[in-house]
Amino acid sequence: MYFVYVLCSLTSGHLYTGFTSDPVQRLGQHNQGITKSTRNRGPWEIVLSEGYPTRWEAMRRERFLKSGKGREQLKQMLSTQSARNSAG
Repeated sequence: MYFVYVLCSLTSGHLYTGFTSDPVQRLGQHNQGITKSTRNRGPWEIVLSEGYPTRWEAMRRERFLKSGKGREQLKQMLSTQSARNSAG
């Protein structure tokens, strides 16, 4: 199984979208500065994770979330999730 994940920087609020087969290990790599694209912007936390049965489907979803429409949808999903968390 593969996962598309969205990270949020706890210092800047910056979002990062990626995919992996092991989200816990990948989060550790981001927080340890191993990943070049997120180095010096952490610490990071996972704010969204979606599972997909194939690597191809996960890559396709990641690509969409990085597009204009995908970023809009992601912003809406995160605001809905945030509203649910603060209400309950």
